[in-house]
Amino acid sequence: MLERLRGGDVRALARAISMVEDGVAGSEELVAECRKHAGEALRIGVTGPPGAGKSTLVDQMARWLREKGETVGVVAVDPSSPYTGGALLGDRIRMQERVGDAGIYVRSMASRGAVGGVARAVRDVCDVIAASGRRKILIETVGVGQDEVEVARLADVTVLVLVPGMGDDVQSLKAGVMEIADVFVVNKSDCAGADQVVGEILAMQGLSSREEGWIPPVVKTVATAGEGIAELMGAIARCGEAKRGRIGSEADREWMSGLRLDHLGVAVKSVAGARGFYEMLGMSVAHEETVDHEQVRVAMLPMGESRLELLEPTAEDSVIGRFLEKRGEGLHHIAMKVADVDAMFLRLKESGVRLASDQVRTGAGGHRYFFVHPASTGGVLVEIVGEG
Repeated sequence: MLERLRGGDVRALARAISMVEDGVAGSEELVAECRKHAGEALRIGVTGPPGAGKSTLVDQMARWLREKGETVGVVAVDPSSPYTGGALLGDRIRMQERVGDAGIYVRSMASRGAVGGVARAVRDVCDVIAASGRRKILIETVGVGQDEVEVARLADVTVLVLVPGMGDDVQSLKAGVMEIADVFVVNKSDCAGADQVVGEILAMQGLSSREEGWIPPVVKTVATAGEGIAELMGAIARCGEAKRGRIGSEADREWMSGLRLDHLGVAVKSVAGARGFYEMLGMSVAHEETVDHEQVRVAMLPMGESRLELLEPTAEDSVIGRFLEKRGEGLHHIAMKVADVDAMFLRLKESGVRLASDQVRTGAGGHRYFFVHPASTGGVLVEIVGEG
């Protein structure tokens, strides 16, 4: 399937995305392979309140990119149908002119209740689209106000679309999406009040702190007429270059950022027998779960911002079972949490670090993880865990 979608087979691309959305068997392996071929695709998030004209703007952005010879992917996250769980609005219907253009692929996704305005699978879907050779990916969010900040974690450049007539809404947005915007767009700028919105944005920028090297510009557009699109795309390109240059220089210093201790894993013969001591210390089991593919029973005991995990084998020939037979009960591993577990996996693998996992997997509590061999860490098994 990977070979087919990389070769331009749209049906293979559509099927691959469906696998990722539904989380069927083999989808994690597929995404892992796609990430190896994702290249330098620029991911552009377009967010803002309902009625701001995001869909029309995205359509114009895609049109402009195609005129420049760019290959484009569009991921439009729509509200979920309460009956089917599917996308209600369907941007493929809204972008009928693009049908038949092999250089653009449009996919509507249901939010399925995910907070932050984007579906949980959007990151993986973007990786699949990037692997198909599309170098620009537009991500349009549902449009639910200041909670819609999750797009900033997925996109290289985040575009916030506002319109005249919002009144105090601009002020109310400042605690959320106003702070994550890389480019501001005042759409419907042919309407009265556009200059006032521009002034409010500029005033708020003066009160907020931003990373050095990029001051979010304000671009006026009339999406229905295609006005201001060239200026917008120019601003996005400049921001992409600035952020990628900054991220590249900071990555080595911050080790992909977000690094912190997640938990300590302790191998025990019996969770029931071991938990008593920790409960005497005032700790309690918050979650207990059997991870079948690891053949282990896990009990999680919160400890401040981290936790202790008691690991009981469910089979003698399991990893924990063999550890107990060889070394007895005790510390099995330490786990560190990073912002992007997939990027860290590739980074360490490409750097020649010896890994104890062949891919990123999903474990207890739905966390995604992989292990680093003690030979590369000074003698301790290290687990790298992703966010959420």
